[in-house]
Amino acid sequence: MPRIDDRLKELGIALPEPVAPVANYVPFVISGNMVYISGQVSIGPDGLIKGKLGADMDVEAGVAAAKACGVNLLAQLRLACDLDKVKRVVKLGGFVNCTPDFTDQPKVINGASDLMVDVLGDAGRHARAAVGAPSLPLGAAVEVDGVFEIA
Repeated sequence: MPRIDDRLKELGIALPEPVAPVANYVPFVISGNMVYISGQVSIGPDGLIKGKLGADMDVEAGVAAAKACGVNLLAQLRLACDLDKVKRVVKLGGFVNCTPDFTDQPKVINGASDLMVDVLGDAGRHARAAVGAPSLPLGAAVEVDGVFEIA
């Protein structure tokens, strides 16, 4: 069993079947030694995690939604390549469905960032953006895209 799969098992994380695109795009593109993964919305084991931070969701629920996005990123990455080829997470882009006065987007996106570090150690540390949005596809609470370097 590969090294990253061992770590996922230790953390009690089972990667789901990757979600198919809902529009005219591909789930990932490999260019050279980089994998670009399209935005993954907050879908967990019980389905789509909907909500608006600052209205009907608190930061803790947002963090859980962002972690679900991170799990979905890893599922797409597994589809793209052998996870043990991953050298590092280069960048995550996080979008939070929130009210205009909500300012804790970085805390919410930590759900995905912390997951990458938990799974990949120092190779999981990355550059990042965390921004608010008035709405996200399907009413999702969070969406995260990612760029990964592979061997």
